[in-house]
Amino acid sequence: MLIERPASRSRRRQGIGFLVADSARRLRTAFAGRLQGTGLTLAQARVLLHVAREPGMRQVELAALLEVAPITLARLMDRLESQGLVQRCPDESDGRAYRIFATRAAAAPLAAIETISDALVREALAGITAGDEQIMAACLQRMRANLARLPTVEQTTDHAER
Repeated sequence: MLIERPASRSRRRQGIGFLVADSARRLRTAFAGRLQGTGLTLAQARVLLHVAREPGMRQVELAALLEVAPITLARLMDRLESQGLVQRCPDESDGRAYRIFATRAAAAPLAAIETISDALVREALAGITAGDEQIMAACLQRMRANLARLPTVEQTTDHAER
């Protein structure tokens, strides 16, 4: 006996949550593929971009921003540092912490990342008018702000334990 799928399942696949998540996944996959030959992985490229955009960020802050465990970031940093692309400097106010900086050697890989990113976004937005792109960006910014106000798992757990 076959079980029929509810008609609502196909509608859910067109829901905003699914579309946003699926589009983000497809962007990441395409970006990772285009990074081949640069010597960087997607994770390394993400780290390098954030370090270049916010020089001197503490390693623990970067791990939180990237939503990775500190040990995972430490391994990524080890690889980037061995390639001469980043430098970890002790935080003067906290001897246990490091501040991260992109080196001059990171300029070429960063330019390649930006070129790949720009081309990919152009392709992803093909057929979308500039006006629709602005509306979509405004909607996604509002959605992100709304989601940022939601309690995190840690906040929910802390509240439930009280």
